[in-house]
Amino acid sequence: MYRILCCFFVIFSAGCTSTEENKIEPAVGQISIQELFIDYPVFKQSYQSYQPSQRELSLAKHLTGKSLVVLFGTWCHDSEREIPRLLKLLDEAEIELSSLTLRALNYSKQDPAGMHHKYNLEFTPTIILLDGEKELGRIVEVPRLSLGEDLAAFVRTTKNEPSK
Repeated sequence: MYRILCCFFVIFSAGCTSTEENKIEPAVGQISIQELFIDYPVFKQSYQSYQPSQRELSLAKHLTGKSLVVLFGTWCHDSEREIPRLLKLLDEAEIELSSLTLRALNYSKQDPAGMHHKYNLEFTPTIILLDGEKELGRIVEVPRLSLGEDLAAFVRTTKNEPSK
């Protein structure tokens, strides 16, 4: 009986691998949308399954000419949900941003260029809307209403501010 159990254990354990060996290392640093979708298929799947509302698409037009800095983790469940939604919203609304920067962070929420320090990052994902160098607003982890509504509100709010 002992021999049978030992043989069973050897056969069973030969097919098992540790989770550390199967674990995909997180991307760190600048990453393209194409690299993100190829190396981390869950992001592509979320992108394909998401459909922004017509209201969001309309509101997203306010982002034209602005810049987005996106700090996220390929290991982060909030990032897996929100970043594909953001990318799909931008694509479907056909927005021409001044720039889109995707920065993947390690497990400590840091990247080699120090973007985590520059933008005082605390949580992922953090989506920062800029007009030139001026930060108009940021979405941290999840939007309050929706990505399109929250980002458009940042633009509208700054337009209504009195000149200093």
